[in-house]
Amino acid sequence: MKKILVIDPDTFTCEKIVEKLKSFDFDAQGTNSGKSGLKLIETERFDLIVTTYRIPGTNGLEFLQKIKSIKPLMPVIIITAYAEVRQAVKMIKSGASDYIAKPVHMEELVGAIKRALTPRSGTEDVESFRKNFVTGKCEAIEEVMNYVSVVAPTNVTVLIEGETGTGKEYIAKALHFASERAKKPFVAVDCGAIPKDLANSELFGHIKGAFTGAIKDKDGYFVQANGGTLFLDEVGNLSHSNQVKLLRAIQERYIQKVGDNKKIKVDVRIITASNEALIKQVEANEFREDLYHRLNGFKIILPPLRERGEDLLEFADFFIRRANLAFNKKVKGFDERAKTLINKYSWPGNIRELQNVINRAVLLSKSEFIERESLPEIVRSNTIDHESNDAFEEENPTELKAATVRTEKEVISNALIEANYNKSKAAKLLNIDRKTLYNKIKQYDINIIK
Repeated sequence: MKKILVIDPDTFTCEKIVEKLKSFDFDAQGTNSGKSGLKLIETERFDLIVTTYRIPGTNGLEFLQKIKSIKPLMPVIIITAYAEVRQAVKMIKSGASDYIAKPVHMEELVGAIKRALTPRSGTEDVESFRKNFVTGKCEAIEEVMNYVSVVAPTNVTVLIEGETGTGKEYIAKALHFASERAKKPFVAVDCGAIPKDLANSELFGHIKGAFTGAIKDKDGYFVQANGGTLFLDEVGNLSHSNQVKLLRAIQERYIQKVGDNKKIKVDVRIITASNEALIKQVEANEFREDLYHRLNGFKIILPPLRERGEDLLEFADFFIRRANLAFNKKVKGFDERAKTLINKYSWPGNIRELQNVINRAVLLSKSEFIERESLPEIVRSNTIDHESNDAFEEENPTELKAATVRTEKEVISNALIEANYNKSKAAKLLNIDRKTLYNKIKQYDINIIK
């Protein structure tokens, strides 16, 4: 049974998440303090951490870094408001496994937990990959796939650049499965999630006694990927010393475990990725120029989702089909208003964000077609919906007494969103006390946790 720690300053929310996780056969424990959460992470064994973005006395990114300083490889899922999607994307760059938007839907959270606890490398074969790979039809992605077909059969190192969430790992897998190494391991490594002082051991392995905590010999990612493909995501996060060792490994095709003088021959195809132009780090003296040229044997640049036209709806339809299977639903697509909003939203989190939005919309949908109300507030408010009746122009739209157009339930829901589900803050916005807010939440069946 996997052990999960939930960190949320809101006692009610924390207890509900823990209770629900236990019903899904997880060994869940909760705490309302960031300080006590860090202490528990230091003293007890957990398989995964679920934490809210807003921790008193710190921010989500700083708190994530504190968790990673204690348990560098610990999977962390962030619970956030949709207004904080851009911050959530930054946290994924810094090592978070995934993010879930409030209000929390347990099927969605459990799905994210299972994905985070599943190794990124493993027994995936060509057929299973193809079933889960959507290419799209826009001109830019067709060019990318042409590059893949040309370079895949070679051993040339490939550098993939593109914003976070654009599908760089999928392109790396496409290269692997179209190569002669397809039946050998594909090992994906998130360099942004590995602390600099552990990267040497993670990449190249170590022998027993090499350093404090090295209680047994360990194979690094190079040995695990031998004969196959090693995908180094966010390679720009590697320290200067690890860049030197990576360069040497690529040039010599030998590696050395930490604490060992013996050289191990490896046959690995290297594919790397970066969410920004790596040459900028070279120009800023943050990345070795000689290593950059070694990695940049062939460059592929992935376009962001907002520039992919009709591909957006192709991805959306694919995610709807997957969500139907996961949640036992029968959603067929979007109604016209929802489709318009989906097309007009800018998708800063790219394909990853789209998948999260679709999962939630399918869960919430009460009909065969996803309607506007099933989309998150940030997507709904991104553009003017002229057919909407939400033209609420009171001086203070969040005060409960001023709800002349929207129902109390809508006003309370919007206040909770504006307050990032902080109930004390939402009560102040509504000009009511916290007890009244709790009663209203119960009265209108406003779900904080589903």
